Amino acid sequence: MNGLRACARKGFEGWLARCRAEILGLQEVRALPEELPEGLQRPSRWHVHYRPAERRGYSGVGLFSRREPDALHTSLGESRFDAEGRLQIARFGRLAVANVYFPKGSGRDRDNSRVPYKLDFYRALFDRLQALRRGGLRVLVMGDFNTAHAEIDLARPRQNVDNSGFLPEEREELSRWLAAGYVDSFRLYEPDPGHYSWWSQRSGARQRNIGWRIDYVLASKAALPFLRGAFILPRVTGSDHVPVGVEVDPAIFD
Repeated sequence: MNGLRACARKGFEGWLARCRAEILGLQEVRALPEELPEGLQRPSRWHVHYRPAERRGYSGVGLFSRREPDALHTSLGESRFDAEGRLQIARFGRLAVANVYFPKGSGRDRDNSRVPYKLDFYRALFDRLQALRRGGLRVLVMGDFNTAHAEIDLARPRQNVDNSGFLPEEREELSRWLAAGYVDSFRLYEPDPGHYSWWSQRSGARQRNIGWRIDYVLASKAALPFLRGAFILPRVTGSDHVPVGVEVDPAIFD
């Protein structure tokens, strides 16, 4: 969201009212629930849950759903991860949805100092979700992964090989998820380049489509038979990211 309050000022509530999604995940909310407009604290016809970071104005995730989750968890069991408010895992019948704001690897000095933390977060979440998969749940992992997996997933791969978001070790970690049976839902339906979900706010990058695809919905093997489509909505404005999602057979809940 790059700040839900900022998005609200740009018309997010109107978009939400028109949204036909069954489940909607927000990342980088950057606000406490009580700081949000009334319409986003208790939106009509939605169950809503926010997990803010301990640090004000930083990180945070939100989950909107038409049906109330059977269970919802927000902890990876390590304070260094939980303090940043990056995770919600909601169970709806046999479906488990992880709404995740994966860390960036770049530090405050625009270096790659946070890459070890980022990779540790990836690995801790992977292990947590493996337990759900072994329990027979159908798992969808959605959110801002802050990693472009392959050269096709960003406009300028050669210029970014030394930058967090496209480092070999970050890409290898995402490859490990795919090798373990997760499927990149968008690439299941769209093999061509030029499709991105994030653009720098500098130098007219969005207008020129100089972007990155760093927002994903990964589907576990058990969830895969229920997928019916995947999409990016590049015309939605209000943030430097745009929505991504999947269409599923309603039987995924049963």
